[in-house]
Amino acid sequence: MIYFDNSATTKPYPEVVESFIKVSTDYFGNPSSLHGLGVQSEKLLSAARKQIAELLKVKSSEIYFTSGGTESNNLAIKGVAHANANRGKHIITTAIEHPSVGDACHSLEEQGFDVTYLPVDEHGQISLSDLELAVREDTILVSIMHVNNEVGSIQPIAEIGKLLKRHPKILFHVDHVQGAGKVLLPIKDANVDLCTVSGHKVHGLKGTGILYIHEGVRIQSVFHGGNQETKVRSGTENVAGIVALSKALRISMNNQLLFHDKMQQIRNYLYNGLMEMDGVLVNSPLKGAPHILNFSVPGLKSEVLLHALEEDGIYVSTTSACSSKKRTASKTVEAMFHNPTRSESVIRISTTYSNELEEAEKVLAAIQKIVANLEKIMRVAK
Repeated sequence: MIYFDNSATTKPYPEVVESFIKVSTDYFGNPSSLHGLGVQSEKLLSAARKQIAELLKVKSSEIYFTSGGTESNNLAIKGVAHANANRGKHIITTAIEHPSVGDACHSLEEQGFDVTYLPVDEHGQISLSDLELAVREDTILVSIMHVNNEVGSIQPIAEIGKLLKRHPKILFHVDHVQGAGKVLLPIKDANVDLCTVSGHKVHGLKGTGILYIHEGVRIQSVFHGGNQETKVRSGTENVAGIVALSKALRISMNNQLLFHDKMQQIRNYLYNGLMEMDGVLVNSPLKGAPHILNFSVPGLKSEVLLHALEEDGIYVSTTSACSSKKRTASKTVEAMFHNPTRSESVIRISTTYSNELEEAEKVLAAIQKIVANLEKIMRVAK
């Protein structure tokens, strides 16, 4: 099996699974309980919070635990919107955000908020001048992802943060789900106020996530109940999952230092090979994230190519629905190229640090063979 779908989810590190089992078995107490088991769990929770804060170079008091990227994004966007609605109801985001950001913004529009969706160029990047022009007196939040989950384009977060520093009343949220452990993001230096990380994208477990909230930033809670996480996110903490997330993030960030060049080499090999392939259009920018590569085969259903690769033991993904009755085009590729044929036939390859160049060679050869065969079949059918 060759697993090249790591942007959908990653396989947990063995050490992460061991940590989860150990904590679940031996330290299963509720961290809010006053007895010994509860105190032990609370100490593990605090230690994990401290380690994650050190890894992200922020304060422990600025780390809040959630169930994942979707919850963190919703908490950041809706929480800021409702807490600051008295001074403005304008939000700025982009046309290529993850649905957990885009749909959260659509939900706020139904409640009377006004949202500006910035366009992107063919490299999947926004224009800083477009952002500057979009800023209004009633703008309260800018939410822009770091690394796009479909094509791997990288937004100029540091430059955006510098621009927004001239507008101190506007809060800046960054969806860092695809960038964590892959593309460096200096949260403090980039003037980021809120930042989202997901556990299962860094070889942690599903159902775990982080929301960084800069000290002094006020948001309205989405959940109410037991007042955990200093009333920002009520609900008994998933201590075992959080400890596992802490370990996963540490290992991934260490791997980022050790194996970034290898990952980049694999992407370059795939990028160059796909660029030379007849009938294939590469959608990812040349200078994108080192682990994501998106391409189209116009005229071919992406689901057909995906399942053909699966028959060879190769796992990739597509943003199209796996149904001939309802096909969904890639919102990101459409925003970049404005070409329906191109955006309806996308395949995403996403790697991790354990992948090898030999795997990329096999994948590229398989794509070449399958595309050639499918095109031959289509010509005969015509």
